[in-house]
Amino acid sequence: MSVAIAVAISFIAKFLVHLIYFITNLSFYGNFSVDHATPANNALGLWVIIIPALGGVVVGLMALYGSKAIRGHGIPEAMEQILTNQSKIKPTITYLKPISSAIAIGTGGPFGAEGPIIATGGALGSTLGQIARISHNERKILLAAGATAGMAAIFGTPIAGIFLAIELLLFEFSPRSIIPVALACITGAAGHHFLFEAGPVFPVGHLIETPSNTALFVYSVLGIIMGFISVFTTKLVYYIEDSFEKLPVHWMWFPAIGGLFVGIIGYFAPRTLGVGYENITDVLSGNLTLKVIWSLCIFKFISWAIALGSGTSGGTLAPLFTIGGAAGILLASAILYFFPHSGITLSLAALVAMSAMFAGASRALLTSIIFALEATGQSNALLPLLAGWSGAEGVAAGLMENTIMTKKITRRGVKTPYSY
Repeated sequence: MSVAIAVAISFIAKFLVHLIYFITNLSFYGNFSVDHATPANNALGLWVIIIPALGGVVVGLMALYGSKAIRGHGIPEAMEQILTNQSKIKPTITYLKPISSAIAIGTGGPFGAEGPIIATGGALGSTLGQIARISHNERKILLAAGATAGMAAIFGTPIAGIFLAIELLLFEFSPRSIIPVALACITGAAGHHFLFEAGPVFPVGHLIETPSNTALFVYSVLGIIMGFISVFTTKLVYYIEDSFEKLPVHWMWFPAIGGLFVGIIGYFAPRTLGVGYENITDVLSGNLTLKVIWSLCIFKFISWAIALGSGTSGGTLAPLFTIGGAAGILLASAILYFFPHSGITLSLAALVAMSAMFAGASRALLTSIIFALEATGQSNALLPLLAGWSGAEGVAAGLMENTIMTKKITRRGVKTPYSY
């Protein structure tokens, strides 16, 4: 059953990506095409401001008349159903989530496709489990298998998918649950290679050299700094969310208001619009000027935080990697200016900062490291990633009781494994 779900979710992932490209082409270029497209190259001028807002209106209507569960970035909603509802997710989420996310992202929303496909895969697994009338523990396994197979199908990272299931969905490590999840993730990764591409999804373009002991120390310090940044990021997102809840308008309009801010920021910084996977590749490869890096770090962060806080639909992994990588480049540039013999490199600093940012914000610790290794194919980065991860996790664990994945759940009085 896990393998069957993974095969289905691989094709759904391909459909989601094509749908995002179709809406992007239609919204920003007036073309009926599913070819790869990014909003960054649009020539709409001031008209670009209203496109994300219009996308937000559609998402708000879908949430109001379809299901409110399509709001958010996918993983927290799956966690809540596991912890509170015996892993039962409404079957309608299987098609409402990818369509709403494609509209939000295709009209310029600064999100990744991984969150929606994780939610869709989880809903598919849960639905099949409900039809088969199996126990809620077995249904939880199918939910996790579908969710992580979706991640593997998008990124081609099966081992990271397995660890994501352990750390954020299953909260256990047993053969009974890991074997089905592993089979699903391997199948999803095969779907990625068959339907998308065979190489690393974020190629660096050169081999990262093994760092010296001095460089490892610097990467540890970099991880500590990123830990503070991840705490600030998490707290700001939920502050914005709380601020939206206080607005004297119906929550249906929140995504449109968030989309208006996205459009305004996108007018001045077009690279902040859309999925932006190419931003991650360019950051890791060193193809961007410091001016563009600054723009990504500041404006992508503001755009994503407001959009996510508004309750629209989209993933967090890609934005966190973009923001973290840009911040890593800036910090590494400053370190190299004052300490030119520190032994660090900009590419590796960006990769360490990306992983540390995601680890600090989500507490998906092993997932963040393995994902960085699988997505780039840079095995020499393992030690620096461990060094950065330990610093970020130490800071985040000391300063935050909740993560960007769990605060919504604990706010409703639900205990999560992080609560203990």
